[in-house]
Amino acid sequence: MPYAEGQTIHDADSHVMELPGTITEYVDPKVRAVFAEKTAKKNAIGDWVAQARAQHDDPEFRAGDEANLLLRKNYQALGAFRKDDRPRTLDLLGFASQLVFTTAALGNYGLEEAGDVDLAVEAARAHNRMMADFCSVDRRLLATGYAPLIDRQRAPEIAREAIELGCKGVIIPSRHPPGFSPSHIELDPLWALMQEAGLPILFHVGGEKKMDKDYLENGLPFVRDFHGGAENFTSLTFMAIPLSVWQTLSALVIDGVFDRFPRLKFGAIELGASWLPSLMKFMDSGAAAFGKEERLQKLSSRPSEILRRQLRVTPYPHEDARWIIENSGDEMCLFSSDFPHVEGGRNPLKRFGDSLQGLPEPAKRRFYRDNFIDLMGAGLDPALHDLPELAAA
Repeated sequence: MPYAEGQTIHDADSHVMELPGTITEYVDPKVRAVFAEKTAKKNAIGDWVAQARAQHDDPEFRAGDEANLLLRKNYQALGAFRKDDRPRTLDLLGFASQLVFTTAALGNYGLEEAGDVDLAVEAARAHNRMMADFCSVDRRLLATGYAPLIDRQRAPEIAREAIELGCKGVIIPSRHPPGFSPSHIELDPLWALMQEAGLPILFHVGGEKKMDKDYLENGLPFVRDFHGGAENFTSLTFMAIPLSVWQTLSALVIDGVFDRFPRLKFGAIELGASWLPSLMKFMDSGAAAFGKEERLQKLSSRPSEILRRQLRVTPYPHEDARWIIENSGDEMCLFSSDFPHVEGGRNPLKRFGDSLQGLPEPAKRRFYRDNFIDLMGAGLDPALHDLPELAAA
């Protein structure tokens, strides 16, 4: 019996838990050694890697795949890193489709911030090959590509390659590229390419500017993240997650990118959504206060209406999704499981279901189905819009 039954649900956020070193196989051999050296810390292969593989070869462990579908997390989860297992995962989850993101390469290994442009470009290309390959086993798995904006001329070229590989959306960082705005007019060919392809531009957590470390120097003992380390978020550093996408979206709307490409959709994934109503109000307020600016006078409508037309977001399961929808618009929010990450929890459908109580049924349908179809455009085969049994009905 699948986890989700009786309605079509599309999952706007899931991940492959690639094992360390996996991406290296997809890097151009000409730069593979340099890439391996620059990413050695993140791609270090420990004894646990062999243990993870062996665990998924163990018949006794695999006998518990269905019973532990949402209990086993990260590398223990079914289909976490073995692509041939992932269709079975999707069968058991019961989702009509699943947008799939990387785990290890979300920040492109810090190469863009380091100013290593050529290697950042090659890492993006390797990422796109890796993601397309992982998702190639099932058309319900929607691969995401990545285009580093650091090279304005090559960004559309990389995006085009990703599309040709089979990627159904392209991620860009939510932080600004070093030295210029993401609204720079020389990036218009990228937006034009994506609009013509009918595929979305995506932001995902991991591509934002982190909270300045000075805020962590409070004279008290260091607070570790919920994994017991220092790489993920604490209650304090969590507060900075939406700041980059807030600024980037503001620049893209105010500088006219959204209006120049009105059919291009943007998705803010795993960045939360409680900030969305405030951003919409704040941008409208700014447009009123600075209304004499020529660029504001050229906008097709109020910033909030432009965002409502083209932006889709995924609330966290711990957020008040109903409040967000009621204060932004029922066309903006999407369901996401974050499978197989710990953050997604053991029962995302229940958490979102509880949060959405009191919303009209059409608004709920938009959250679970319609808004995802709108976001993905040509990236989602119409045959996948509904589960087969529901489409037949």
